[in-house]
Amino acid sequence: MPNTTRRARRRSFRLLRIPLLRLLAVNLAIGACAATLLVGGLLWLNPGHLRELIFADRAPGIGLALLLASFVITFGSAAMGSAIMAQGRQQEDGRGDGGSPSRLAAQKLPRRARPM
Repeated sequence: MPNTTRRARRRSFRLLRIPLLRLLAVNLAIGACAATLLVGGLLWLNPGHLRELIFADRAPGIGLALLLASFVITFGSAAMGSAIMAQGRQQEDGRGDGGSPSRLAAQKLPRRARPM
């Protein structure tokens, strides 16, 4: 049994060696942290008696889980999308923003002559 556990760990670490998946995982974690902080801030500030409304229910965990999951989906996807869109950006000094150019970028095609 321990042998299969080691194989599963190796496989998961192998996935993180792919630069695109690592970029997405890091930015998903950043978005999840931002979402957790925002939900905590909403509960602390209690706008519109949100905290009281959630905790007055018989099962407040379900409400908190739904609120947190929706915020994680929103902020995680926003962080991942902004990271993907910022990959091709060039700085003023001509260098990239820290990494090599993406292999996924579209290649320029040669211009075809128009038919007469």
